[in-house]
Amino acid sequence: MKKIAVLLFIFTLALTANSNVQIKGIVKDYLKYPVKGAELTLVEQKQKVQSDDFGNFFFSNVKTGTYSLKCTKEGFNSVLVENIVVLKDSTVNVEIRLTNGKPEVVETKKYSDLVLELKKERVLSKEKKQAVTPVGIEECELAETMDFDMSSAMFAPATGAPPAPPGIYSGGIDGEAPINHNTEEYSTISENNFKKVKDTPVSTFSIDVDAASYANMRRFINQNQMPYKDAIRIEEMINYFDYDYKYPEGDVPFAINTEISECPWNKANRLVHIGLQGRKMEQGSDVKSNFVFLLDVSGSMDDPNKLPLLKKSFSMLIEALKPTDRIAIVVYASASGIVLPSTEVNEKKTILDALEKLQAGGSTAGGAGIKLAYDIAEKYLIKDGNNRIILATDGDFNVGVSSTSELVKMMEEKRNKGIFLTILGFGIGNYKDGRMEEIADKGNGNYFYIDNILEAKKVLVTELAGTIYTIAKDVKIQIEFNPVKVESYRLIGYENRILNKEDFDDDKKDAGELGAGHTVTALYEIVPGTGQAAEKADDMKYQQLDTKPYAYKTNELMFVKLRYKEPKEDQSKLIEHPLKDEGIILEKSSNNFRFSAAVAEFGMLLRESEFKKNSSYDQVLELAKGSLGKDDFGYRAEFIQLVEKAKLLKK
Repeated sequence: MKKIAVLLFIFTLALTANSNVQIKGIVKDYLKYPVKGAELTLVEQKQKVQSDDFGNFFFSNVKTGTYSLKCTKEGFNSVLVENIVVLKDSTVNVEIRLTNGKPEVVETKKYSDLVLELKKERVLSKEKKQAVTPVGIEECELAETMDFDMSSAMFAPATGAPPAPPGIYSGGIDGEAPINHNTEEYSTISENNFKKVKDTPVSTFSIDVDAASYANMRRFINQNQMPYKDAIRIEEMINYFDYDYKYPEGDVPFAINTEISECPWNKANRLVHIGLQGRKMEQGSDVKSNFVFLLDVSGSMDDPNKLPLLKKSFSMLIEALKPTDRIAIVVYASASGIVLPSTEVNEKKTILDALEKLQAGGSTAGGAGIKLAYDIAEKYLIKDGNNRIILATDGDFNVGVSSTSELVKMMEEKRNKGIFLTILGFGIGNYKDGRMEEIADKGNGNYFYIDNILEAKKVLVTELAGTIYTIAKDVKIQIEFNPVKVESYRLIGYENRILNKEDFDDDKKDAGELGAGHTVTALYEIVPGTGQAAEKADDMKYQQLDTKPYAYKTNELMFVKLRYKEPKEDQSKLIEHPLKDEGIILEKSSNNFRFSAAVAEFGMLLRESEFKKNSSYDQVLELAKGSLGKDDFGYRAEFIQLVEKAKLLKK
């Protein structure tokens, strides 16, 4: 049988006082997607395990020695990894790539030989890395010469470094940190609890137009895996969809749409639906745009669902832009550089040629790339136009300014210059969701996840105006609840968009941006009041706040206030809107109401929320199927398919 090399990562860790070792690793297919349910047999000890939902496997209490590891999975050919040498008090990591064709036998190298090869490669890697210097703004015209060396990426010690190609070894020799094959990162979400109106009568939050969480969730389910709980941001799932809201009139950039009906998963409660509809871009708008494409071409982007998909996505965007728009292309890997100076879109061939020549390689100098992109955007700033950086990456920054706090600080400094930010996330395995979401939030931006070419078309063609043209910034919502009508309330989602009460009137406090034609939807679950305001806590020594008589006379449930700024302004404007409960039953509620409720309920099921009450996949399907409404692009029909898949995966 043909012998080929396999990715084998070996590193030594202190375990316990005994002499046992561990063998662990990951199983992937030829596209580098994790493979669930592969059977792995440690031949010499006749131990068998299966890979988990994320392709990981683990053998414990293995004695020192030399082993063979067999991997089989229906639909793939078997792989036999031979000569796995394990030493005392160590752990061995093995990555197995399943392919089609004849069964493969993989022979690994002896540990001592591996150490020598790694040290030799590391010296060469460092020499090459030192020869690469960052490119300044004036040093343009690099489309023909930009060439990042892959060797510096193969042996980068930081976590999230790209997997080496077959035959190359990488890992923790001489105390370096080993590569964690699944290093996806998601910020922890602590769900909003119910708040008593008598204690917290006001709720304040920033809008969120991001939709990355929905597309990322879809990627998991389409791979027959349930998503991580913290990958589910319910507001982003709801806001993935457009709703049939009325459009604004006059000079106001958006209209407020509200509705109240029964809460599907808890019939004793009511559900409040608040929707914003942004005005559309006028047909034939002559607003000129200054774009900087900031593209990650580091080694971690060398996957079919990363750089190749990125190129196709941006090619579609270029075709959709106006001839008078301008585009510059900045890339970053071991260093950052300009591959295309700012160029009018009417020179389409030049732009597309520069894009097509990009290749992945090197480690990830993300911070330097972002700085360079802002410098170029500022240099070609269009005073009354649209200025935006579009960053495409897997989020794995590990060279230069790399901590989230440093990047966020830089975003906050740059956003006041009138330059907006769009982040497009790509890929799996080392995806850094939490980092990209926070950067987009702090950089006057929006954030999307591109899992396939259709999603790229949705974000960059179908909904282009909403993605790249901001019509209102720092949009905040504040709601005061009537203590007579509402006993307690819970905002569904928006956990990382919560603001303090005083932030609402503070024009220096950053908030979310709304794009042209975009909709934003928020849901509150409320526990109805008894008709009498609850008394304040009686342990107050110096004050006692009484409920005004008006609260008993009105049928208003709450009072909605919004603040926003025009894109070029620094002073906010205020909109106020009272909301009444007309007693509408769920069956008589609008398609907008029922479909958004279905998406929220699905999100709670995926998160295994403590507030899901009587939620069920069947109820989600019933709600969604009965509220499809106008579905020109099939997004709602696709949602139903995802719910059905998730239901089967949970059985």
